[in-house]
Amino acid sequence: MNGLWLRSLWLVLAGIFFFAAIAVVAAWAPDVPVDDLKMRWAAPPSRFVEVNGQQIHVRDEGPHDDPAPIILLHGTSDSLHTWQGWAEGLREHRRVIRFDLPGFGLTGPNRQNDYSMERYVMVVRAVADKLGVDRFVLAGNSLGGQIAWITAAQLPERVDRLILVDASGYPPELFGVPQELPLGFRLARTPGLRGLVKYVLPRGVVERTLRQLYGDPAKVTPQLVDRHVELARREGNRQALARRLEQSATPRLSLLKEIKAPTLVLWGGKDRLLPPEMGQRFERDIPHARLVVFGDLGHLPQEEDPQRTLAEVRQFLGL
Repeated sequence: MNGLWLRSLWLVLAGIFFFAAIAVVAAWAPDVPVDDLKMRWAAPPSRFVEVNGQQIHVRDEGPHDDPAPIILLHGTSDSLHTWQGWAEGLREHRRVIRFDLPGFGLTGPNRQNDYSMERYVMVVRAVADKLGVDRFVLAGNSLGGQIAWITAAQLPERVDRLILVDASGYPPELFGVPQELPLGFRLARTPGLRGLVKYVLPRGVVERTLRQLYGDPAKVTPQLVDRHVELARREGNRQALARRLEQSATPRLSLLKEIKAPTLVLWGGKDRLLPPEMGQRFERDIPHARLVVFGDLGHLPQEEDPQRTLAEVRQFLGL
């Protein structure tokens, strides 16, 4: 009887191992050199500029005589492509600059493995300097929003206006609302899985993560999933994501009171990562701030509905 039980157990374990191996093979996705990705994701007007010894993927569009160009900063595991709708709607009348933050997109990891807020603020300033921009409007989503408001507080002489789109910065426990961390982020920050994540990237995990971030999951297209899968495979990006998540910390919230720039806060009412209560707190804590909530949108409102969100931006900028 014991022999039969052991044989059955071994058969079950062998079956589990077999199907697990098939799943790993199906999701096998090693790193891809950046040059192999440029043809699809760095078409004109993309270019690369050297900043602090790193090649930064940049798109710089619109009239270059704009006295206060608009700089757009994306969020974690995203890229400059998330702002395509805004860039198309603004570039006829305003200079629009967007770039892949270090650790993400085609820019990829930095040599220092430093993804602190201090480093990101330094990068924003250095990119602006490189492009000859002295004063600018600064907009950011999620991580990019956090970088934006810290930059506005620390460089008040350079930030003319500030736009926060579902920006991070507050610890979620302040609001008593459980944070629904996307599955992809949970895997990247789990020590036992980080080594595996470097080589496998299940498309289903990426799609599920994006569906969590959209107010209407039906708007997540195969093309959107393709973009995130392919850019995540940029050499070094997955390791950089793990390092970024390790280094994340709540910034000095007292900086919010020091922001002098007029501020527009946009928020998705169905944001399951950063609840709308955070938007209300930004409006309260930043002088001269105004909040607009889009009840049906999620964590990426600038991408989910660029026309409607851009209408608020146009009004804010007097366009």
